[in-house]
Amino acid sequence: MLRQSGQLQAHARASWAQSFRNRVFTSAPTRQHHSPSSVSPRTRPSHVSAAQQQQQQQQQRVLPWLSSAAGRSSSLAHHRHYHCHKKHMVSPATLSQHHHHQSVSRFHASARRQELIEDPRYSASKIAERASYPVLTAKESARSKEMPTRCKMLVRDFVDDSLYHPSYGYFSKQAVIFSPETDFEFEKIRDNLQFLDLIAEKYREVEDEMDVRDEVARQVWHTPTELFKPWYGYAIAKYIVIEYKLNDFPNKDLIIYEMGAGNGTLMMNILDYIQQFEPAVYERTQYRIIEISKKLAQRQGERQEVRDIRRRHQCVEVIHKSIFDWDEPVTDHCFFVAMEVLDNFSHDLIRYDAVTEEPRQGLVAIDEEGDYTEIYTPVSDPVIQRYLNLRRQTGYRSPVLGRRFLRQLRNKLPFAPNMTGPEFIPTKMLMFLETLKNYFPRHRLIVSDFYTLPEAMEGTDAPVVQTRYSGTMVPCSTYMVMPGMFDIFFPTNFELLRDMYQLVCRPAAGMDKSVKVQTQREFLERYAALDKTRTYSGENPMLTYYENNKMFLS
Repeated sequence: MLRQSGQLQAHARASWAQSFRNRVFTSAPTRQHHSPSSVSPRTRPSHVSAAQQQQQQQQQRVLPWLSSAAGRSSSLAHHRHYHCHKKHMVSPATLSQHHHHQSVSRFHASARRQELIEDPRYSASKIAERASYPVLTAKESARSKEMPTRCKMLVRDFVDDSLYHPSYGYFSKQAVIFSPETDFEFEKIRDNLQFLDLIAEKYREVEDEMDVRDEVARQVWHTPTELFKPWYGYAIAKYIVIEYKLNDFPNKDLIIYEMGAGNGTLMMNILDYIQQFEPAVYERTQYRIIEISKKLAQRQGERQEVRDIRRRHQCVEVIHKSIFDWDEPVTDHCFFVAMEVLDNFSHDLIRYDAVTEEPRQGLVAIDEEGDYTEIYTPVSDPVIQRYLNLRRQTGYRSPVLGRRFLRQLRNKLPFAPNMTGPEFIPTKMLMFLETLKNYFPRHRLIVSDFYTLPEAMEGTDAPVVQTRYSGTMVPCSTYMVMPGMFDIFFPTNFELLRDMYQLVCRPAAGMDKSVKVQTQREFLERYAALDKTRTYSGENPMLTYYENNKMFLS
């Protein structure tokens, strides 16, 4: 049962616990990031190190983006002014030093439109110039260490560049996954509230260690694999073994591919389970990690426990490669595991003509000063076209289209917008499914991810865009933010994913009943050893945390 934050007795942990509870301890949490809290001056060196200078410069670069993210973006469709929430972020005195906008109420809309018209950045000549920029892809951008300018990018390429660019991408430099060194003894924990306190204490230890080691602020996020190890991983392993023994054992090897393995914890838990409880299956097991992030792939090989596990488990292979660059056919039967990976798959942005319902693809134009403008053109990208054509076969109708009668009525009103609201479509997910079809034709897919997210920006299936600044979570209302400094992650429509998967990967099977969508709780109630994560009070945080996750099984 959800407890109110007022029940926390220790004031020092109240703000952290409330932030954590809002995202993990409720029925609709988001993935939570944490950066080092302030440290006593006695624990820091008196001189200003190069790392500290780097951190200060980094904060100086990020602050204008946090205080005026909207000042760097606009929509040609509606001149919509996107803004960045500033909850407990910086002082008004600091904000006054930067170009700063508040969200615009309807009473000030006309003044804002006039301001945009008079702003030389949005003059007709400037808009025409930006529309004529050449199109740049994320792969082309990755060849340069500098952030792109004087170009335009499809939204999926812009997001991909922000997250995965090898020099400044979020996952290349910012991401740190929280992994407690010791497992929680749940039977000794009083209740969910005490478990929350224990996590906060371990977070402080991680933050202090990072401060001492590199003195550069990091964003730390957690997953159910890490919080409930090894029991969460054991549940995944049990499902894999049951399905393998039903279909392939003993004639075929058990081959497991894991994409985006983070710290390698799930791999260790799965292999430990199979070795301990299914030794005959273990003899035929191969485990291969596909990791796009060079930093995380390096960490997987550097962690002492990973080195120990690889010495003990000779079946492990780490492949530093993007799944979207995969070009080697795998004809063996295999399980393909993707835990909390789809949420960071880039999406494209589309809007529909308010009269004809024809879709328009969104692009981000980047001028010479690094300012962003959102522009729309008729759909010409082949991936967007394939996605929309396939989705049409499922019978899905976008919520932004609404009812035709009401939309036609609205179109007759003065100053009615000429396009619908924004919709984010998972085109990278389609590319992933096509990769599975072409290179892993005999796969079994296991996916866990968020199906809903609070604090998302405006739009259907819109992402959460957030970072931490001075120990405070800062959610933004636009994806057009400084590349590499913000996590951008999307909810997954699992029912639509199931239908798209059937069309792409199982077209001959019709409605394959083996393709299932279920809540994470339903999955854990069937495959997890729930007594191992039950607290003294009888509460089970593995069931009550991450209740906005679903499982996809094929």
